[in-house]
Amino acid sequence: MSFYHRKEVKDLLAYLRLVINPNDEEAFLKRVINYPKRGIGDTTVEKIISLATAEQIPVWNGILKVEVPPRTKNLLVGFVEMMEVFKQKAKVINAYEVATMVARQSGLLNELKADTTIEGQGRLENFNSLLDSIKEYVENDLVETDDEKNISNYLQTVSLYTDADDEKNDTDYVSLMSVHAAKGLEFKSVFVVGLEEKLFPSFMSMNSTQELDEERRLFYVAITRAKQLLTLTYSNSRYKFGQLNYNDPSRFISEINESHLDSNVNSMKGNGAELVSEAFGSLKSSIKGNFKPIRQVSLPKIDISNFVPSPSENIATGMKVLHLKFGEGKVLGIEGGKDNRIATIHFSDLNDEQEKKIMLKFAKLQIVE
Repeated sequence: MSFYHRKEVKDLLAYLRLVINPNDEEAFLKRVINYPKRGIGDTTVEKIISLATAEQIPVWNGILKVEVPPRTKNLLVGFVEMMEVFKQKAKVINAYEVATMVARQSGLLNELKADTTIEGQGRLENFNSLLDSIKEYVENDLVETDDEKNISNYLQTVSLYTDADDEKNDTDYVSLMSVHAAKGLEFKSVFVVGLEEKLFPSFMSMNSTQELDEERRLFYVAITRAKQLLTLTYSNSRYKFGQLNYNDPSRFISEINESHLDSNVNSMKGNGAELVSEAFGSLKSSIKGNFKPIRQVSLPKIDISNFVPSPSENIATGMKVLHLKFGEGKVLGIEGGKDNRIATIHFSDLNDEQEKKIMLKFAKLQIVE
């Protein structure tokens, strides 16, 4: 199932759509009005629809006009007031701030936290992943203007993703699944991603040796899904709960005998290096052929501890600057007004698209010389 088609993701997006457009009847009727449950039943909803139809007005406008018992009227008033607060806040704060406010005050986040089953934990992780993606969208330093950080523009971007999912009718795509869901399956090529401490193994498993051993067995399940080619990767950094975190590579990588690894990284135990390796492990004895990395990936290795962003107003044409993601670059030119200066920077360490346009106001660049 597409990420954006999952219920927990669609629920939050429906709230955000209603914040921007109160006349979005699909979002209002199917997902928002009584989820999480707030005591507004189907009978009340039917009365609202009937009133709106009879008076030929939008459903939203019928909420406070419908005749219902006092208790239900109070619930409807409370709901409308909550949505009005979201609507007004959305005019002055960015998409991530709106999304986190809606997630908490609507009760969606608490509803998901209350489900402690494995499936419930998965839904909560999906929900938090959506919030993290909105955070990343807001902090992307390649945006052109402040307006692109609002919830309306974010929803337009998401609609492109969901439309692409709906139109996909070919069979040439990657199967994305959890390790648990992959049990019993085999594929010619497998990519195990997110091999970082506190992620795989999970920080929740570090309380005991028994729990850590269970994670290790799960890792074994993951790597033995590969019939021919296994790729292990970890990320330099990732957003989690709205914060940019830096984790060490998973201990499981260093536990693999290096003779079974074909890597472009000198050390498996380095902090923050980009790892893309073709790892065969216990599969090696059953695989014939001389396998080499399918693509050498090389990103700059930045010492995060010494990185201090310089004031954006000090950056000028001709300067050498440092970017946490793209490495060292040279400012080729700057255009735009004082508050909206956009720099064209050449990053020689990148394999492709070496010239990038970056809004200096949000860039987080360190002047080298």
